[in-house]
Amino acid sequence: MSRILDGIDSPEQVRKLPIADLERLAAEIREELITVLSMNGGHLGPNLGVVELTIALHYVFQSPQDHFLFDVSHQAYVHKLLTGRRERFHTIRTPGGLNGFMLRTESPHDCYGAGHAGTALSAALGMAVARDKLGGKEHVVAVAGDAAFTCGITYEALNNIAHHTKRLIVVLNDNEWSIDKNVGAMASYLNKIVTNPRYDSLHERAGRFVERLGGKTALRVARRAEEAAKSILLPSVIFEELGLRYYGPIGGHDVATLIQTFEFLKKQDRPVLLHVLTQKGRGFEPAMQKQKKFHGLGPYDPETGETKPLSRRTYSEVFADTLVKLADFNEKVVAITAAMPNGTGLDRFQAHHPDKYFDVGIAEEHAVLFAAGLAVKGFKPFCAIYSTFLQRAFDPVVHDVCLQNLPVVFCMDRGGLSADDGPTHHGVFDISYLRGIPNLVHMVPKDEDELADMLFTAMQWDGPIAVRYPRGVGPGTPVKDVPALIPIGKAELLEHGENDRVAIFALGALVPMGQEIARKLEGEGYPAAVVNARFTKPIDTAILEFFARTVDVILTLEDHVLRGGFGSAILEELNTLGLSVPVVRIGWPDQFIEHGKIEALRAKYGVSVEAALEKLRPILQARTAAKRAFVK
Repeated sequence: MSRILDGIDSPEQVRKLPIADLERLAAEIREELITVLSMNGGHLGPNLGVVELTIALHYVFQSPQDHFLFDVSHQAYVHKLLTGRRERFHTIRTPGGLNGFMLRTESPHDCYGAGHAGTALSAALGMAVARDKLGGKEHVVAVAGDAAFTCGITYEALNNIAHHTKRLIVVLNDNEWSIDKNVGAMASYLNKIVTNPRYDSLHERAGRFVERLGGKTALRVARRAEEAAKSILLPSVIFEELGLRYYGPIGGHDVATLIQTFEFLKKQDRPVLLHVLTQKGRGFEPAMQKQKKFHGLGPYDPETGETKPLSRRTYSEVFADTLVKLADFNEKVVAITAAMPNGTGLDRFQAHHPDKYFDVGIAEEHAVLFAAGLAVKGFKPFCAIYSTFLQRAFDPVVHDVCLQNLPVVFCMDRGGLSADDGPTHHGVFDISYLRGIPNLVHMVPKDEDELADMLFTAMQWDGPIAVRYPRGVGPGTPVKDVPALIPIGKAELLEHGENDRVAIFALGALVPMGQEIARKLEGEGYPAAVVNARFTKPIDTAILEFFARTVDVILTLEDHVLRGGFGSAILEELNTLGLSVPVVRIGWPDQFIEHGKIEALRAKYGVSVEAALEKLRPILQARTAAKRAFVK
């Protein structure tokens, strides 16, 4: 029997299907997701949970005329399958293939690109208001997971929706998970709605009351009775207080009911919120049993769900294991995550120190302010947030932590390229956005052991301090039993000879690249020193000045954008020192880098040994010729 999915090249073909065929289509989509992602990796659990929901949206509405916004958009794989990208779906998250998130340049059906949580409602409201002003008739539907309702931006949008538009559909996709189990008052609040056995019947009772009595007066009385009943059963229905008519909760895997409900909602003349209950990982038992693991993962066995074990500890694991030891030693050490205990490794810390562990939900701004409050009272907060997500908390970092010179430690996982995830997750801006802030120290380790040393150093530093480290495994350097204190602003000289022609200042994960460049330069007759820079702020000006006065050229290497990055800091310090020496900078260009494999992207954009040598050789050859001419 041929697959229904193989005949779907546009949403129009979905709408032509009999409703009776949609369950079969859902099963085929799940099979496709499990098969393709077993090879490419990706966000399996979230997409398995929204299959029927996405089918229903495309069955009722008309994309791209109508607009769907998926919060975070990592759950838009089903949407991609139904909007003309089925034949390319096997390329998802591979170089040159489909992106793992919504991408406006990829399809007209992707009306809004996103990769961070909390964006859908505000953007959808903006599109709805624009539609109203232009006299359009299209529908705007924002699909946001319950985790997005732990995010402050979502509340800011909720506060404005009813005031600015009369037509917007918000779908609350409630599966009780973000990456980990959701936390906080909103998660508890939604659970009360879901688990209250009497709430489901309230709308139905009000409707019957209106039918019996008839008229506008009866409708007002019914609405008051319904609201009063809600107030008795629940503290309040917050969404209705904010002006959104609440419907639900309904089953998110009953495609016929979803279609019927959306047909009703599209006719409403006020903003509405539909509460939909889904199961993350539905249809794949390993994903149902291990929801954290299958939120987003690499390749796996499509039968068992087993993944290939890593040969070495990841930087995240080294961070967490080191922090456990620091908390054993120092009772003031506490750890904060913004809904990323698994991604940052802090689930390992939680197991050892549950009383020192805080998950604040998807609320990076709050996380930093919360850390500032803890620091004021003498605690040592380690705030573990991905580099790309800490961007959201820039103002509290400046205004609340650094201005007050508070001893908060920013642990920035995914510093550098997060290759398969692409531009929304590449952590290539933090040096630029942090090093201009007074009082802040910024560190970058070359390996696992140096990360442990930097965390130990940060614990003892009486001021704001940040450490960035990459995604995935390190070079495999053993971590000492007792970490060492690193002098603030002191670089490490790894290789040095009497006649060095080049000084290579390498940062973090690019130190091995610097050592390889040095070996190749030595073979070409150009001896080179290699410096593990360690700090982007403060720069080790003593070692910089020494080499600036003795070598022909300085090379800087960084897994970061060049504009405002480490190489820029070196140029600024040389200017302050009044020294003029050629500087070759290797890093990422002034553009957003696509998803792909790290080595391929480095080769494409010149973050490589070969690119560095090509830039160095003309300078060295010219200097050599000038010296010979001078001797003559």
